[in-house]
Amino acid sequence: KRSWTNYIHGWQDRWVVLKNNTLSYYKSQDETEYGCRGSLCLTKAVITLHEFDECRLDISVNDSVWYLRAQDPDHRHQWIDSIELHRADSGYGSESSLRRHGSMLSLTSATSGYSATSTSSFKKGYSLREKLAEMETFRDILCRQVDTLQKYFDSCADAVSKDELQRDKIVEDDEDDFPNTRTDGEYLHHNNNNNGSKEKLFQALSPKGINGIDFKGEAITFKATTAGILATLSHCIDLMVKREDNWQKRLDKEGPNSLINEDEFFDAVEAALDRQDKIEEQSQTEKTRIQRSSPVPSGDAYSSTGSHRFSDKVEEMVQSHMTYSLQDVGGDANWQLVVEEGEMKVYRREVEENGIVLDPLKATHSVKGVTGHEVCHYFWDTAYRNDWETTIENFNVVETLSDNAAIIYQTHKRVWPASQRDVLYLSAMRKIMANNENDPDTWLVCNFSVDHDDAQPTNRCVRAKINIAMICQTLVSPPEGDKEISRDNILCKITYVANVNPGGWAPASVLRAVAKREYPKFLKRFTSYVQEKTAGKPILF
Repeated sequence: KRSWTNYIHGWQDRWVVLKNNTLSYYKSQDETEYGCRGSLCLTKAVITLHEFDECRLDISVNDSVWYLRAQDPDHRHQWIDSIELHRADSGYGSESSLRRHGSMLSLTSATSGYSATSTSSFKKGYSLREKLAEMETFRDILCRQVDTLQKYFDSCADAVSKDELQRDKIVEDDEDDFPNTRTDGEYLHHNNNNNGSKEKLFQALSPKGINGIDFKGEAITFKATTAGILATLSHCIDLMVKREDNWQKRLDKEGPNSLINEDEFFDAVEAALDRQDKIEEQSQTEKTRIQRSSPVPSGDAYSSTGSHRFSDKVEEMVQSHMTYSLQDVGGDANWQLVVEEGEMKVYRREVEENGIVLDPLKATHSVKGVTGHEVCHYFWDTAYRNDWETTIENFNVVETLSDNAAIIYQTHKRVWPASQRDVLYLSAMRKIMANNENDPDTWLVCNFSVDHDDAQPTNRCVRAKINIAMICQTLVSPPEGDKEISRDNILCKITYVANVNPGGWAPASVLRAVAKREYPKFLKRFTSYVQEKTAGKPILF
């Protein structure tokens, strides 16, 4: 029969033989003639079936435990049946000796089949659960070793305290005579006549001097076990950060199918977004049939900037966007051009922090026939939000701060298998005063995350953080002769910047693919909407 054992290097193949009520193991089948590497008498052995791992069985006799893993559940049953049969034949044991193991950790799973300490073991497909199963077994071994070593340390402490006064006296009398310690743990004594105290002390501390404990052997295996634990633990951390951070939260919310790899995650997100697109197309067709006409606001509707407790913060954000967001990123090596469609260009800079993707995004676009004021008005005013925004489930104005500033809470449609996100932000619209008459007319909307007592984070959603700006400049080309300026003479140059912290882990490749797909779609959809809404209406500068 073949089984799995030796946890110091993870699960390893070993040849296990059951004969004469004794279990013996060899490194391989070829080594059987050279003598076994260990054996257990099954007379008083306790067999423990692992609560979750259907292939594992632990066999213990007093302090000695063998951790074994069959290649599949059927083989494990065969082993158990054979062991019980041998015990029955020898007149010992019964079904009652087989006990179920009530595990403290309810997370354990299939075989790893690789070394816990080898770097090559960190491959796609090895899940956090498998690593936790290894950790659990290491823990079992470590607990036994700690008990053994503790007994030894207690005995040492007793011996030392008894002889402390005497030893101090010896050292004071003759420091040269104090014994030297060799690296191999044996002690070198000088002959002396100090009442044999030193002899007595170091006899007490000799490797096999206390209760027959092989201290050197225990120390070696202790070191190996802790090395294994550290290696496995670092794998767990890698796995948690890279793939399964927050998995328990997802499991609670979404059931076991949420424990999926990046490819499956990506496919699920793509499918969810495609479904949303279909629903959106249908509702847009409905909307065009019953298109409600809404007046464009009069020119002075947003002339007052309003004064409120967030005014300084808004001013700081506006200045920051006007200074940095308008800078051209075309020749900057840090920014990658990820999409180019006609007039629209989308750039991205890859930034990750603690495994969370925080890529700043920047898009530029030119739209004919609309002004910057019109674009900003439709982007800012929540009355039109549901006409063009497809990712929001619902939103509400938490507080109106002034004519052109409000705090808004919104939840986004959940894209399975990611947890649902919500966001709480201040949205402000401003006209930027031109430095000279040749500068284009500029309007700006900035949305940035804030805290508010009336919209605290909940367990239902993961709170995302945003800092977004839509900066619009109106370019006017003079009409022919004495004609009035028409929409044919105006062009709006848009710069859109977005810094989003999703607030929780999702695979980087998925987030980046979604951003690449969704941002250009949003810009096209939104700007087309503004063109439709303003067509044939007086121009709002």
